[in-house]
Amino acid sequence: GFMMNTYYIASCVFTWHYPELSQMIQQYMTAHGIQVVRCCVPKYKLPHFTGLMPDSYKEQWQSLPDCADFQPGDTVYSLCHNCSAILEESKPGVTVTSLWEYIASDGAFPLPDLTGRTMILQDCWRAFDRRGEQDAVRSLLRRMGISIEELPDNREQTNFCGVSVLRPAPPRNLKLAPQRFSRNANAKDKFRDCTPDEQKQLMTEYCQRFHGNEVVSYCHYCMEGLLLGGARAVHLAELLFQHRESFRT
Repeated sequence: GFMMNTYYIASCVFTWHYPELSQMIQQYMTAHGIQVVRCCVPKYKLPHFTGLMPDSYKEQWQSLPDCADFQPGDTVYSLCHNCSAILEESKPGVTVTSLWEYIASDGAFPLPDLTGRTMILQDCWRAFDRRGEQDAVRSLLRRMGISIEELPDNREQTNFCGVSVLRPAPPRNLKLAPQRFSRNANAKDKFRDCTPDEQKQLMTEYCQRFHGNEVVSYCHYCMEGLLLGGARAVHLAELLFQHRESFRT
């Protein structure tokens, strides 16, 4: 019969950068009866990403399904804005929702009490129009007791996604999510090919706006740029799961 399935995409890139956090999130989703898969498309660079995982985790990562046959009516939760865009544009009828919206709706989630902390919130260009996700992020931060400092170019005004927009876009993304990554007016100035030195200089200049204050982000590409630019940055997942993890490269 017709079965609607619910999936969580662990994300190859997030899991490479944050393998411990990724496993914590995967355990949480699995405990909620949600099927965990690695990526949004089948067979995507499997040996490459397995090779980037810590040795102690390689086997476990390979034992996860690489993808699923997503069908109309299915729900897919994601913390990768590329996965979200690709599924949205290539799988009509599949509901794609952010991990943050799922956690925000879970009344039993053990949110830590971080009362007294103030953080600047960095929105992500890849999710510039995802108001539900942006609202969920703010709700979670507030419920942890964090005072949010908004940037002037927040929400749909943001143009930031770290150095991921200062290098050519992966052809897969342009092919499978052309609307977001090439047709949108705000994509026009993105993906220019900058040298590593130029990337570092641009990120360092960008991060001066934070004046050394703490920044919170919900995108691993944003994190890469914030850390390169010298910002005191933390990934939202590190706060929610009470686990600080150094960003692996």
